[in-house]
Amino acid sequence: MKSRILALLRDSDGVVSGSAICARLGTSRVAVWKHIQKLQEMGYAIESGPKGYRIGSSPDRLHPWEFPGREDRMVYLPETPSTMDVAKDLARRDCPAFTVVVAGRQTRGRGRMRRVWGSEEGGLYFTVVLRPHLPVLWSSRVNFLVSLTLAGVLREGYDVDAGLKWPNDILVQGRKLCGLLSEMESEGDQVRFINVGIGLNVNNRPPAVEPPAVSLQELLGRPVSRRDILTRFLDELEQAMHTEPWDTVMAGWKARSVTLNRPVRIVTARDDLSGTAVDVDENGALLLKQADGTMATVVYGDCFLA
Repeated sequence: MKSRILALLRDSDGVVSGSAICARLGTSRVAVWKHIQKLQEMGYAIESGPKGYRIGSSPDRLHPWEFPGREDRMVYLPETPSTMDVAKDLARRDCPAFTVVVAGRQTRGRGRMRRVWGSEEGGLYFTVVLRPHLPVLWSSRVNFLVSLTLAGVLREGYDVDAGLKWPNDILVQGRKLCGLLSEMESEGDQVRFINVGIGLNVNNRPPAVEPPAVSLQELLGRPVSRRDILTRFLDELEQAMHTEPWDTVMAGWKARSVTLNRPVRIVTARDDLSGTAVDVDENGALLLKQADGTMATVVYGDCFLA
């Protein structure tokens, strides 16, 4: 109901009468008033008067009603240890594909190699449950498609020169804007679900880390709507998952890569490798040409650009 009320007010250039809202939504004036009062308490600038209601500014909220058509697949938590943990539980209980768990902040957000991802207010932290009909061997392509899609949203919607760093970061001007982390469960040789967790610096102040990080607000010089980013991304990803030929994903990713054809250092739990990033194979492994001319195939690890 809140989603429908907000849509009516936002689509109007002026005041919308209470009776008009009741007629459109098939509910009572009392019910409409209660929903509007709740929205006002949450920071929505909804003016009420004798002629009806008019909306001014809206806070940058991530509640389910802010995503019309997706409300039943959106889970919003003001604070949670990790959206990945909540999404895993939902996925194991057979939630539908494109269920999204989004948090205002995380207290134990996870990055690669068991690192903690800083998740303070103002950033966009969410996990999306995906159920691609793919063999496990191709599962890594999903993560590459997700990062390619999000980079496209940032480039086309916000004029940000987003580049892709192997295996799962989005950089702008050499600074980290976004990190991705995926978890998969399978049945036999087929993917059951892949959960992709995303942490995007939007209006938050990223922690002082190495390599350096940056936020969209810092890049653009203004606050950015997290709701708009998430809506655009989910729409684009859902379309890509249904139409993108899986055998072309890696070529698309390579075209936006900032890793290939340059010196890199790869750190894993057991190895520390250096060389030139030559290519990424069909399953997402990095092909590294080392100083002695030998080639190494790196499946996972932290990548540092020289």
